[in-house]
Amino acid sequence: MAQRDDRRRPSWPFLAWAAVGGGACLALLTALTIGIFILPLVAAATIALLAWRGGRTVSAVGVIAGLGLVPLYVAYLNRGGPGSVCSASTAGQVCTDEWSPWPWLAAGAVLIVLSVGAFVLLRSRISPPPGGSGRPRPGPGRS
Repeated sequence: MAQRDDRRRPSWPFLAWAAVGGGACLALLTALTIGIFILPLVAAATIALLAWRGGRTVSAVGVIAGLGLVPLYVAYLNRGGPGSVCSASTAGQVCTDEWSPWPWLAAGAVLIVLSVGAFVLLRSRISPPPGGSGRPRPGPGRS
């Protein structure tokens, strides 16, 4: 029955916090270009999640997953690297230098795996199921 209660708890607050984390990372990395326009949106989303009672839960570890999304995107952009990558265009051949995608992929994956793992662990140990008694579940060997 406990597993059924776990499924009823929404996971979308985790995704909302992940969006905040991704937006914050993007705003920081692009501060001199579009970051100044992204930052107010991130601030508003953060305030909204903090003001909402359901947003101040273990779901906030989603920020770490959001921080991992930006390195994954950089890895995707550099998927042809490392080195010079040339492609044909209507004007001829265009070459760009790309970084190795592997460090970016590793950093993003580690952040996302740690965040999802922490979320699952904390949600199962701390958050009471909806309609539950509010008491933590007994551990192994306890009744």
